[in-house]
Formats: sequence, C-alpha cells, structure tokens
Amino acid sequence: MSARAVFLDRDGVVNVDHGYVGRWQDFEFAPGAVDAMRRLQEAGWLLVVVTNQSGIARGYYTEADYQALTARMKAELAAAGAPLAGVYHCPHHPQGSVAAYAQDCDCRKPAPGLILRAAAELGLTLADSVLVGDKASDAQAARAAGVGRVVLVAETADAEGAAIADAVAPSLAAAVQSGLLQPSRVIPAAVRAST
Repeated sequence: MSARAVFLDRDGVVNVDHGYVGRWQDFEFAPGAVDAMRRLQEAGWLLVVVTNQSGIARGYYTEADYQALTARMKAELAAAGAPLAGVYHCPHHPQGSVAAYAQDCDCRKPAPGLILRAAAELGLTLADSVLVGDKASDAQAARAAGVGRVVLVAETADAEGAAIADAVAPSLAAAVQSGLLQPSRVIPAAVRAST
C-alpha cells in the first residue's frame, strides 16, 4: 500500500538557513518547526527531507560532516515525536571545487531526482503528497516529480516561487497552523504499521 509524505527542504524550512550549514554546532531548528513536524506525523504524514547540499561540492564541509549532522537531526526529531521516514541529499554542484562532486546530476533541485528516489524507496504516492520548500527550485522539483501540492515558506517569497506554489506562508509552523498542508485526521494503516 502506498503512503503520502510531506517532503521538506532542510535549510530555511526545518532549520534556520545560516548559509552552508554542515556541522551540528551551526544547526538551529526553525522556530516552531519541530512541533509542526510532530503534528504532521501524528496526522498520518511521512516526513521526508530532500535537500541540496552543495557545500559538500564546494568543500565547505565533508560528506562525513553532513552525515554526522543528519544523524543528530534525525535523533533529535525522533525524540520529539517527529521521526523522519527518510533524508535525501544532493552533494553535487557543477562548479564545485571537490572533483568527485563537481558534476551535473538529476538530484540537484530543481531536478526531481531526490523526490523520485524517495518515492520509489518509500512507496509514496506523489499526487497525494506535499512539498514544503523556501525557493523556486524546490517548487520546480516538486512540479517535475508530480507532487500534488506545493507550499513555499519564506518571509519574502520571490515572484517565481510564489507563482509555482499553491500557497505561501512565513514558516512551516505557520503553514501547518493555518491548514495549508491539509493534514488528514485518519492515519493510514501502512503508516501506523511502519511506526
């Protein structure tokens, strides 16, 4: 049985975007984000992070740094009642300074690769899913993948992103509070079984 997910961009949605956040000491959950994610999970959504991490390609931090931060983030969210079903990242950038990651790819948003991979691995129905991002590239990736609803969270959404999104809110917490994600009150059996 397929499930539905809320795909979450990381920097600017889950955490405050301080610019190339690659170490736990620089990571700060966005105000209200953890509670919003817990509410979504309780309402029957799978939580999936999809994030461009060009800081790896640029040499600002390593893949190991990123994985250590991700492990800590997942543990903190699980302890808060908001476990992640998956975290998918793109370490590439065409102009990267680390040769192994300096490439064009199908996973760097606005390409849909991260979303499509998550959907295949987790058995997700994209048309019933939602993406919450903070940039036009997030919305473009969601549309290219066939995600059913796109919500952009940004204090000042750019015109391109706002035109692509179904709704705009100042934060993930505000989007959940105002019902923009339309969470279900019924938790599908497949979701209950996986928790």
